[in-house]
This record gives sequence, C-alpha cells and structure tokens, in this order.
Amino acid sequence: MTAPWWNDAVDVAALLVELYGRIPPLAQEAVDGLDATQLTAVPGPGTNTIGWLIWHLTRVQDHHVAELLDTEQVWVDADWARRFGLDPDPSNTGYGHSAVEGTMLEGLVAPDLERVVDRRWDPPVTLGVRLVSIADDGLQHVGQAAYVRGLLSP
Repeated sequence: MTAPWWNDAVDVAALLVELYGRIPPLAQEAVDGLDATQLTAVPGPGTNTIGWLIWHLTRVQDHHVAELLDTEQVWVDADWARRFGLDPDPSNTGYGHSAVEGTMLEGLVAPDLERVVDRRWDPPVTLGVRLVSIADDGLQHVGQAAYVRGLLSP
C-alpha cells in the first residue's frame, strides 16, 4: 500500500481504541471456564493450544507496543514471566516454540501514523501499518483459540 489509508478526517484514536478494545473480551470468551487440561489440549499434531495462542497474542502486543513507545515490556518489567515459570526474555514472544514449549492509542492523530518505526523492510514500516499488523495478529490468534475451544466442545 503506497498511500496511507487514513486522513485527517478519520478519528484515528477512536478507530484504534475500538479495534484493540475488541481483542480482550474475545480472548476472555475463548478461555472463560476452561481448566488447565482444556487450555493445554492439543487439537492435532503440530497445532497450538488455546493457552499458547492467548499467551502469544498478548506477548506479541506487549513486545511490539513497548517498542513503539520506547518503554519496557510488561513481560520483562512486571512479574509476568516469573508467574508463567519463564525467564523474562524480552524476545520470547512464542515464535519458534516447539510443541513442548491500550491507552497510548487515545492520543494518536492521523499524522502520527506516518512515523516510520521499522526501516528493516522495503518500504519501511510506519506506525499505522504496525498497529494494524499487531491488531490483525491478535484477532487471528483469538479466532484460532475460539475455534480450538469449539473443537473441545461435545
């Protein structure tokens, strides 16, 4: 996409708050009432569990948003890694795992979305593109978790 899909007429902050606000209740719905056995049930060989999918989507959001804000990740700075029995490795977002193993949005305006946040790509990635990518990843994973939950139901 060469031209930005946003413009000054769009209330960017409200749009992004709405988009990101949909993920937590969907994640809660996917895990609500499940026990540890259900959260770690593997629906098929080489597939992800509900627990891993929800953990992964939150870790990716934490990792990417912290990078955008130039701040520490909650995973590293708070007590979350220890509570999961893992090291507070800031690069551990679940990529490469084997089968064994929002408020910043409220102040955004359209011009903010044009800021380049990652020059490793061609074209360089802007804040707007990265935020859409993070939300897209989260929504896909919460959908996968809901699907796996459906497989577990009689």
